[in-house]
Amino acid sequence: MITTQQANPTRILEPATLTLDGKSYRFPVVEGSEGERAIDISNLRAQTGHITLDPGYGNTGSCESAITFIDGDQGILRYRGIPIEEFAASPTFIEVALLLIFGQLPDQKQYDAFSADLTRFAYLDEGMKNQFEGFPHNAPPMAILSAMINSLACYHPELHELEDEHQFRIATARLISKIRTIAAYAYRHSRGVPYIYPDPALRYVPNFLHMMFSQPYHQYICPDIVTKAMNLILTLHADHEQNCSTSTVRVVGSSGANLFASCAAGVCALWGPLHGGANVEVLDMLEQIHKGNMTPEEYVGLAKDKNSKVRLMGFGHRVYKNFDPRAQMLQKVAEELVPQLCGNDPLWTSPAGWRRSPAPTPISSSATSTPTSISTAASSCAPSVSPPTCSPSCSPSGVCPAGSPTGGSRIRPRPAASPVRVRSIRVGPRPTMFRWNSVARP
Repeated sequence: MITTQQANPTRILEPATLTLDGKSYRFPVVEGSEGERAIDISNLRAQTGHITLDPGYGNTGSCESAITFIDGDQGILRYRGIPIEEFAASPTFIEVALLLIFGQLPDQKQYDAFSADLTRFAYLDEGMKNQFEGFPHNAPPMAILSAMINSLACYHPELHELEDEHQFRIATARLISKIRTIAAYAYRHSRGVPYIYPDPALRYVPNFLHMMFSQPYHQYICPDIVTKAMNLILTLHADHEQNCSTSTVRVVGSSGANLFASCAAGVCALWGPLHGGANVEVLDMLEQIHKGNMTPEEYVGLAKDKNSKVRLMGFGHRVYKNFDPRAQMLQKVAEELVPQLCGNDPLWTSPAGWRRSPAPTPISSSATSTPTSISTAASSCAPSVSPPTCSPSCSPSGVCPAGSPTGGSRIRPRPAASPVRVRSIRVGPRPTMFRWNSVARP
């Protein structure tokens, strides 16, 4: 059994005093394990009759969490207290998923058992294959992904109520395994080519790419460098604190909805161009630069022009005010991977030009001047997947919730505003350097 990591309790500080209409109220102040502080206003309405107004929830902490910590000012991202840079070479995405979900890396026995479950659950019911035929070939992949994840609830009613850890583990394995099959089938449906069944002899990433690119008469053999790159891409996007899609999963789950319905809602949130859909926006931008024979400097100039409708995509993640640590890790892999696979592919030479040229001046005070993980990952995907399919549907981690889906508030989308970004109070262990155990993980 995988042991859950113990969280450190928050520290209670001197209470804060709020004065309204000449009357004072005291509210607890808590401090998380990373030193971040919050005023606990759980009883605000009961005591004062007032509520808070916080569009986008950027100043609201919805929970305590020991899973992920982000310090955007310093460019820090940690999984379970481990700096994200520690994941550059190992472990695999599946090990990281288990770390995020259950609190610690699996040993060899736990890893083998979960891998066996992933292999066992990779197949889709034959009835689900027929559902793909109901979608147009040019259907948005996220629409297909959300619909098919939701339909899993029809085929696995025994997992509607997760009453113990065993059921939760089985549901987790089913979702993580089947989502790659759904993503691969959605891609092949868009191409009008036959679906390829999972190969039980292959591990998670090679099996996913096998279902994507193999033909009935020729099996795609995934090069080691591609396996390494895809594992890193999935790892770096496995969790990102209480972002829009994670919060959506928790909000839907708070109603008692099953795991599949909750995660399908998370995919819909991830679809938005201000969230996961930004990958497609980056590739569209690179297409425009290539077709217009433009240099990076010329495109930045258009983006700065107030009379131009051109937007600079893939720069300036609003969470990171300094740099996105994931982008730096992905850039190293991309520079090694892409030249070997695509040579002079224009969708690669364009982003390479950004890095060779001087850093562009930020368009706004909150924007960074370096590529984000979105632009780097999108350009890395470009050689092997066409732009419309290089959306979050290609990331089986996109709807893998690391925390249990519980929450309270209803979210009303504001299309013209920034995407919802709820915060949390860190209660996990303090930052640790970690030495990976030698576990067989092909």
